Amino acid sequence: MKIKLAEHYGMCFGVRDAIAEAERLAGEGPLTILGELVHNPVVGERLRMLGVEDGVFEVGAARTERVMITAHGASDRKREEWRLAGFGVADGTCPLVRQAHGQLGRLVGLGYFPVVIGKRGHAEVVGLTGDFPEAYVIEVEEDILGLPWVERYGVISQTTQTVERVKELVEAIRVGRPGREVEYRDTVCQPTKNRQRALGELVGECEALVVVGGRNSNNTGQLARVAREAGRVVFQIERPEELEAGWFVGVKSVGVTGGTSTLKESIHAVYERLKGIAVEMEEKVAMNEIF
Repeated sequence: MKIKLAEHYGMCFGVRDAIAEAERLAGEGPLTILGELVHNPVVGERLRMLGVEDGVFEVGAARTERVMITAHGASDRKREEWRLAGFGVADGTCPLVRQAHGQLGRLVGLGYFPVVIGKRGHAEVVGLTGDFPEAYVIEVEEDILGLPWVERYGVISQTTQTVERVKELVEAIRVGRPGREVEYRDTVCQPTKNRQRALGELVGECEALVVVGGRNSNNTGQLARVAREAGRVVFQIERPEELEAGWFVGVKSVGVTGGTSTLKESIHAVYERLKGIAVEMEEKVAMNEIF
């Protein structure tokens, strides 16, 4: 069984920097993360071992004097609420998410009605729309039916959406609202684009794919979905221990990738585990135990 690692995979610089900052702050004193720093249980466990609390959302509910915004970002309104409540607020927002906030704000300033393409309820989308109560979120094409009729729409997307899907939905908005102006700003981040492109290469070369990352990670889920839609067998896992040799009986080629919130060491561990499974299967074939 051949095993191929994607050209681009795993943690992006925004997530890596947020984790490093959280670890630095934890070394200085008690810290609470406002939500989940990144959607990866391995990272969460590591931070909790350093004494970091997480999963707090309600303003004022933290038991520490300092709180930290996650890599997914937050609205200016939410930041100010925490400051007024007397907390020191550290910011772990990915710079590319911050750029998406800026693009949406500029569109609104130019008089466009704000539209965000993304997963409704996701931390990043909640942050993007938090300063614009009128903002409309489009997750699937059917959502366009409820889009208010206005003259001008300003559209951005969650940074971890697939480029093709975003373009399809922007075009669907234009078709569904004929005669209206639709101004689209591309806010899908480059690390996400790189991983999507590398996934396309794996899909073209491998029968099956292992996608490593948190089960509630949007970008990890997108990678798995795209691979399945391409007709590949996909196993989405969080840890190498989840791999089962039986999944790969008869499989000649496996690709490995991971989302932008996945530790590279986790992906490497999965890669090594797959190599071990391949050796085990070869030995069994030699002993006529697998056909």
